[in-house]
Amino acid sequence: MRRPSAYRYIRFDLIWIPAVKWLMIINVAIFILQGISGIRPFYDLGLVPRSIWHDGKIYQLVTYMFFHGGFWHLAFNMLALWMFGSMMERTWGTRRFLKYYFLTGIGAGISTFLFTINSTIPTIGASGAIYGLLVAYAVTFPEHTIYLYFFIPIKAKYFAMIFAFIEFMASIAQPFHGDSIGHIAHLGGMVIGFVYLKHHNIWIWFGKTLRKTLDRTQKRQRVKEEREKENIRQDIDQILDKINRVGYQNLTKKERKTLDQGSAYLRDREKQQ
Repeated sequence: MRRPSAYRYIRFDLIWIPAVKWLMIINVAIFILQGISGIRPFYDLGLVPRSIWHDGKIYQLVTYMFFHGGFWHLAFNMLALWMFGSMMERTWGTRRFLKYYFLTGIGAGISTFLFTINSTIPTIGASGAIYGLLVAYAVTFPEHTIYLYFFIPIKAKYFAMIFAFIEFMASIAQPFHGDSIGHIAHLGGMVIGFVYLKHHNIWIWFGKTLRKTLDRTQKRQRVKEEREKENIRQDIDQILDKINRVGYQNLTKKERKTLDQGSAYLRDREKQQ
């Protein structure tokens, strides 16, 4: 059955959809608490790729979605969440909407993790999930009209294609101009959302592949750390042998420094295990 032609245009009403409402409330509340407290825990709760595999902070793949770096960052994300999220939750239902929202948000975080695995710079924001919602809207309602910059009418499918192209080019150019925008996360959210909507079974393969990748990465890191510890132990043993022979007072400054730093390093590693 064909929908009335008027339905081809996005219609946003003031009816609050449950999941969208609570996602907006939580995001805004966290942003307000950041401002009141002055605390910006981006390195603990933002997505820091190195912390995920080195310190096991897997939870960052979820928590990073609820923190924003500034008012306009939050405002644009919440506006898009209300626009596209309300339509998708109304169409899919709350349960499927939330599953998709977190799937694309976490998937965007995983994309950032895989492409910047040793980075210590935090990524924050719901943008990955928001871009995923844009794709969902374009796939579900490809002929609907969206007003680009509120003035230029464009079909949803072309709107999503334009933004995908922009994010793709920006992610390629980012190493050269070095902006702080999470283009990889944006593109990752779009790609993962599209693949999920078109090929559900691929996620079984993707999950297995991701687990294997994480296991290999953690194994390599453990081997590297064990080698470092073994080298430090050998250096310390040599210094201790010298102490037994000639006494601590006859150590060089370099040997004393090596002994102190090596002992401290080994103690720290033992505490972390």
